[in-house]
Amino acid sequence: MNAPAAELGAELTIYRADEIKQQLLTLLQGSAALEIDLSQVAEIDTAGLQLLMLARREALARGRALRFVRPSAAVDEALALLALAPFFGESIESGDGGGR
Repeated sequence: MNAPAAELGAELTIYRADEIKQQLLTLLQGSAALEIDLSQVAEIDTAGLQLLMLARREALARGRALRFVRPSAAVDEALALLALAPFFGESIESGDGGGR
C-alpha cells in the first residue's frame, strides 16, 4: 500500500491516550489509506492497545485502508500476551519482535 506513514511515538499508554486518540482520528480523517509505524513504541499498556483497536474499527467504519507496520518488541509482546493478533488480522504485520 502506498499510504502516508505516521508514527505514534515511544509511549502508547494511558498517560498519552487522549493525545494519541485525537492524532489517530485526525490521521484517519485525512487519508483514504494510512500506515502507522509502530517500530518506536517502547512502552504500551492496555490503553495503548485499545487505541490501536479503536483505529482499526474506525478505519473499517470509514472505509479506510489501515496497516500497522514494523511493530516493536513491546507491541508484539502485548499482542501475544492478550492474543489480539486475530483482531487485527492482515492490518498488522506479524513480526519477530525486532522493531523492523
